[in-house]
Amino acid sequence: MSHQALILAGGRATRMGGADKGLVALSGRPLLAHALSALSAQLPAPARVWISANRNLEVYAGFGCPLLQDSLPDFPGPLAGVLAALQRDDGAVWLVMPCDAVRLPADFSRRLLAALADGRQAASARDRDGWHPSLLALAPGLSAGLAAYLAGGGRSIRGWLAGLDHVEVEFDYAFPNLNTPDALAALQAQPRAD
Repeated sequence: MSHQALILAGGRATRMGGADKGLVALSGRPLLAHALSALSAQLPAPARVWISANRNLEVYAGFGCPLLQDSLPDFPGPLAGVLAALQRDDGAVWLVMPCDAVRLPADFSRRLLAALADGRQAASARDRDGWHPSLLALAPGLSAGLAAYLAGGGRSIRGWLAGLDHVEVEFDYAFPNLNTPDALAALQAQPRAD
């Protein structure tokens, strides 16, 4: 299935102390570099990879992917980045992941995209530790509904997905969730098991 990919790096990262999360280092490389490497190993490969960023744009431009800035003010959360992508190309299938998705199973994109083949609007990942609503695939034609959800004050990916024909895809895998410096340090201390 032809698709585009969006890596979300445009938030405030308040739990990371306000640091620009995509540029925080893991093993000497920015989280975004790890996410791009993990995405590049996926089949099928995306036709294009976009980076949702609102700060340090010159640094993000150095990663060689086109940038998307939020069309809404005040960093209202990851859905603002998703909206910018959908407004850019609402006819595309999108694979969305946060910049801290530094490790992915080999069948990540294939399985999420396949879940859309049944006519679903969205598919997200669930692992043995729980649901990861920001790891998702989106069918075309969702921008107007998302814009309305955000205009009505909605900010939660979970809340938006609840209004869509959505399926969770089970993975026998533990996706890293690097929202705090402690979580980052714990992952850095772990040997690679995948």
